[in-house]
This record gives sequence, structure tokens and C-alpha cells, in this order.
Amino acid sequence: MSIPDAMPLPGVGEELKQAKEIEDAEKYSFMATVTKAPKKQIQFADDMQEFTKFPTKTGRRSLSRSISQSSTDSYSSAASYTDSSDDEVSPREKQQTNSKGSSNFCVKNIKQAEFGRREIEIAEQDMSALISLRKRAQGEKPLAGAKIVGCTHITAQTAVLIETLCALGAQCRWSACNIYSTQNEVAAALAEAGVAVFAWKGESEDDFWWCIDRCVNMDGWQANMILDDGGDLTHWVYKKYPNVFKKIRGIVEESVTGVHRLYQLSKAGKLCVPAMNVNDSVTKQKFDNLYCCRESILDGLKRTTDVMFGGKQVVVCGYGEVGKGCCAALKALGAIVYITEIDPICALQACMDGFRVVKLNEVIRQVDVVITCTGNKNVVTREHLDRMKNSCIVCNMGHSNTEIDVTSLRTPELTWERVRSQVDHVIWPDGKRVVLLAEGRLLNLSCSTVPTFVLSITATTQALALIELYNAPEGRYKQDVYLLPKKMDEYVASLHLPSFDAHLTELTDDQAKYLGLNKNGPFKPNYYRY
Repeated sequence: MSIPDAMPLPGVGEELKQAKEIEDAEKYSFMATVTKAPKKQIQFADDMQEFTKFPTKTGRRSLSRSISQSSTDSYSSAASYTDSSDDEVSPREKQQTNSKGSSNFCVKNIKQAEFGRREIEIAEQDMSALISLRKRAQGEKPLAGAKIVGCTHITAQTAVLIETLCALGAQCRWSACNIYSTQNEVAAALAEAGVAVFAWKGESEDDFWWCIDRCVNMDGWQANMILDDGGDLTHWVYKKYPNVFKKIRGIVEESVTGVHRLYQLSKAGKLCVPAMNVNDSVTKQKFDNLYCCRESILDGLKRTTDVMFGGKQVVVCGYGEVGKGCCAALKALGAIVYITEIDPICALQACMDGFRVVKLNEVIRQVDVVITCTGNKNVVTREHLDRMKNSCIVCNMGHSNTEIDVTSLRTPELTWERVRSQVDHVIWPDGKRVVLLAEGRLLNLSCSTVPTFVLSITATTQALALIELYNAPEGRYKQDVYLLPKKMDEYVASLHLPSFDAHLTELTDDQAKYLGLNKNGPFKPNYYRY
């Protein structure tokens, strides 16, 4: 027997009737309000006022600085407490001292130190392996006497590394490797703790090199170790202070770009100190490059554009570890992903993972997002940019800002509109606009944050590389580029396993003999690719 649609449930007929009357009354009241309200035409933002357009002449300040004006606000920086009221005042023009009276630093605002300390403490909770290394080696002080000059992203995670190096006996002077990746409050916390840090979010190109110079050129202090990310610090020392290398015991480099520069120097016979290639250590390449980018690519794009990825057509240029991480995340959210590659092995991997490998020219007119992950230059040219469809999002996940030809966009016929921090609309004469993120610089660290745990792996690897080079007996390392010893890679991984309550299986004597291995490792030959 079917129940009529209009039949109320037993005992609730009166309640339903009252509810219907209330609903009708509310609806009538709302409609009356709407119909009586005077009609007004909607005013769009461009009818009332124009967005700020970037000048073609910038006087004393560079164009880079002009475009970076709003990069110091908190929109794209996690937990940034920057006071926008002093954005126009360059930190170089300020007189600041920490609570101990020291002015041996240059940060945005030393008063943010308390907030930065909280950020560092939060990061420490997910960097237990690095903290464990700090505790184990703190008594031995393996870096006693080390004077480390560093140039990396200055984030809460890097601060944990810097303070670990100090706890192990080193003196540190630090600058940023990217004009947008510094967390101002963290830089302030480091300065308050006595670290000579010269960095702030939104530096100009001139500021960038000035900060590096201040770290290197210090009366009564000369570096004997270099920790670099991108090779800019190493380049500056070679260019301006080559005599410093007489005291340098080694260079530790963590990026594809920086490592490429080191190999070029080595091939030309110009590398005058040993260098450790951290980027190609297993614990950096297979974890930071892959898993970090797999999570942070979406974070950066979401924060800046609020884009929905389901059904979007995305082209990722490069299918190395960074590209693999980005593609895995995009595919998981339903994006249609294309790959461009020069390497047939990486291209075949992309095909086997279910991606179409194409030339950029073949898809540039139809894609919604373009992401570069190559470490190369001019991957996305002005010709590509001219052919993109309206509202195409363009960004870079490589270290340097050379992959997208941003310079070609700084021409009179194109208009730049800053719509959010690190988000520019570049507008063509016909009204087409391309959404450019972080001016072509590293998206995740410029526009969002990166997973702390993964950075713990890289930071621990960097610390061990510094300890190894600093304490190595004379003659162990020549003037060449080296990979981190396999045993150290395994040690870094083992320090992070307790976080997952993971338990390793131990080889029996018979098994070890059968495989020809030491029971305590290393467990793979150097040519093993993981």
C-alpha cells in the first residue's frame, strides 16, 4: 500500500501546518523587502578605480622592488605578522637592535621575534630527527670553530637547522636565496637569538646581493664553510672575494641549479675547494624533491588563485622528481595533465604513469595552468605567453626564475596589475590576461609553506654534510664535487623512522654473507637508483 505524498505523519499534522505558515511568512517578508528596494546598477572595481599599475620608470628603486611592494604582507606567508605600516621603509634604512644591544643583522622588524620563536618551536615538533642529531652531537661540538656563511630560504624549518649548527659549535651568518621566501618573523627570531641574519620578504635585486655581501664581508670574521641553495653565494664569493676560498674547507649545495654550477666550475678547473652535492643524495632527491613538491604545489596554487583542479588541463614542464611530485598531486584531484620532457627515460616514465608527453607548442593554446620544473632557462617564452588563453595560470617550481621569460613581459604594451600578494595579472592589448605567480620564482616557498617533516630530512642531510667536510682529514676530499656517503644517507633515513613507529628487519649472519653486505649497512651499492 503506497502512502499519499500529502499525508502527514501521525500526530505531527498541526506542527507541519505551523511550520509551513512560518516559512510562507518569512518568504513573503523577504520578497517584499527585495521588490521595494531601489534598483542600483552594480559597480565593478574598474568602474570606480583602476588597480595599481606598475610604473615603467622606478627612479632609484628597481622595477623588481616596485613589483614587490606588497610581497611583505601576510597573504601568501603562513603566520606572517608583518606590519604593513612600514612597508615603504627599507630595512637597510632602519636602525634596529635586539634585546642584547646587537645590531649585527638586517631584518624587516626585530619586534616580530616573539612570533618567530613560536614558529620555530612548532617546526621543531615535526623535526625530531634533526633535534635528535643536535642532542647526540651537542656534547662533542663537531662544528666547534666552524664559521658558516649560509644562503638558503629563511623559514622556520631552516631556523631549526641554523640553531642546530650553532648548538654543535658553529658561528653562522645567513642571507636568503630567494627574495620572496623569507618569513620575516623567523628572521627576527634568529636575529634576537644572536644569528647575523640579513634577509626580509620582498627584497629588491640590489637588496638581495647586498645581504649576501654583508654576510661574507665582515671585519674580523671570515667564513670557513659555505652552505648554499642555488649557488648565488658561491658565485658572489668567486666574483668579489676569491681570497676567502683560501680558508674555506668545503661547500654544501642543495639545489639542482647550484649543483649544476659547481660541476661547471669543476669541469673548467676553477673549483678550488671540495663541494658536497646534497641535491643528488637519496634523502634529498627522493624525499624533498618528490614528496615536498607533491604536497606544496597544490598549497601554493590554492592560496594564490583559489583554482579548482578537477577537469583543468595542466602542462608540467619536466618529469624529474619535482615534476613527478607535482603531477601526482594534480592527477589525484582530477586534472588532465600533460608532460614536456627532453629526456627519453623520464618521458617513458611519464607515459607509464598515464600522462601524455607533448611539446609545449602543441597544447599551449588549450591549457589552464603551466608549471615549470626543469631548472633550465626560457622554457616558457614570450611566444608561448602570447598564445596562451585568457586567465591561464603560469608558475615555476624550479629554484631559479629563469624558466619563464618574465623579462619579455616588461614591455610598454602590456599592463601589470597586482591583484594579490605574489599574484600579477599581465594584460595584453586585446584584454587577454595571464596570471603570473611570484614573478616566475619558486612557487611553493614564495606563495605558501612546505611540509616540515620532509624539510627535516634535507636539513639533517645538510648538517651531516657540513660535519663531514669540516672534520675530514686533509686529502680525503679533493677539489671536486662529491655525493654524500651512502652510509650517511641511510643514517638520515633511520633517524626519521621512529616518527612512523617503523621497525627495520635485521639481516642474519648467513643472509649478510649471501648478499655480501655488512649487517649494519650500507645496504645498496652507489649505483642503485631507488
